[in-house]
Amino acid sequence: MTGILALSLFVVAISFIATEKVDKVKVVLVTAGIMIVLGLAPGSEVFFSEHEGIDWNVIFLLLGMMIIVGIVKQTGIFDYLAIWAAKRSQGRPYRLMVMLMAITAIASPFLDNVTTIMLVVPVTVVVCKRLGIPAQPYIIAEVLASNIGGASTLIGDPPNIIIGSRAGLSFNDFLVHMTPIVVITFVAFVLLTRVMFRKSFQYNPERAAEIMALQERRAITDTKLLFRCLTVLALVILAFSLHSVLHLEPSIVALVGAGVMLLVTKADVHDVLEEVEWPTLVFFAGLFVMVAGLANTGVIETAGSWAIETFSDSPLAAATSLLFGSAVLGAFFDNIPYTATMAPIVEEVVAQMPDADTGQALWWAFALGADFGGNGTAIAASANVVALGIAAQTGQRISFWEFTRYGIIVTVLSTLMAWVYVYLRYFT
Repeated sequence: MTGILALSLFVVAISFIATEKVDKVKVVLVTAGIMIVLGLAPGSEVFFSEHEGIDWNVIFLLLGMMIIVGIVKQTGIFDYLAIWAAKRSQGRPYRLMVMLMAITAIASPFLDNVTTIMLVVPVTVVVCKRLGIPAQPYIIAEVLASNIGGASTLIGDPPNIIIGSRAGLSFNDFLVHMTPIVVITFVAFVLLTRVMFRKSFQYNPERAAEIMALQERRAITDTKLLFRCLTVLALVILAFSLHSVLHLEPSIVALVGAGVMLLVTKADVHDVLEEVEWPTLVFFAGLFVMVAGLANTGVIETAGSWAIETFSDSPLAAATSLLFGSAVLGAFFDNIPYTATMAPIVEEVVAQMPDADTGQALWWAFALGADFGGNGTAIAASANVVALGIAAQTGQRISFWEFTRYGIIVTVLSTLMAWVYVYLRYFT
């Protein structure tokens, strides 16, 4: 009974978020409060439980990177990169989109996709304003590319970190098993964007000529400040990539990096904190509590267990169920808490498989479903929510359905391609 009530509240909240009749922050805070009062979410434990509460690693990772990006923005580097990208694309909209998607997809496997989005989206907004074209299609394409590209490594997408820890999979394991399908899927996605966003590719020769005449080096306002910022940012990125060696959570790295950058740049703390997307952080906190209500009442576990047990007699059917089930559920429940909840269930199923190779195939099916499902809706992955928050702050508002109608198409395509890959690689 409690599970039905929790699921009903969650569905109603998602409906309000989707219709945008009420501010999404208000929706998640009210729903989270109701769940706690009714005992559906685990009370004060939501502040302390790693798997059934607010994921502070995500919250503080976002906070640290928002502070870092806010300081870097003061150097003029985003204007520099925007002019550089526009000139290299010669002002051609589709060529520009491919370039920005490629940069995003290449960076996402080595940074987490949230960090990549926070660095790329401000550049995108500037370059689109320079060319007089809407930034929304480019931001959406970058987020989708980030979620695809991030799937290829252990540190590229948060669900992979959870799966790697639970299954004992290394950085190289992810490279060998995930990168091939990620590359194929990304190429297909690039071709698909030519059709999906075709109405947005309006070439303006006058604006393009103005861009080509600009000197990007003049955009840098403070060379010394830029050097300090890039030095700290490089160290942060290096620490991210050495996650398995340093054993430091990305959130700790981001917070330490933010503190160091504030010290070495002598930036005004109050000005920097104004750049932080506080509504986005509050939204995440409320969303985590809502998902905790579903996990605490057994909704996610019941759905996952039912799907897996139904197909447990056939390894291929189990892999298929995991892949498509994770893509669907991860699209609506946020793929981070969903993965954390389902990982122990998958581990039990893997233990029942006849051989280790088949068991590992289930882990890869689970990872692909969770990662690619992150493109399903505007709230399916952290990068999606962050991108929409930055877009709204810069006057390039993207609605829930504007993002989701493209995300669903990409999720269906990528999941089908992933199933073919899993079948051909592990079951033939």
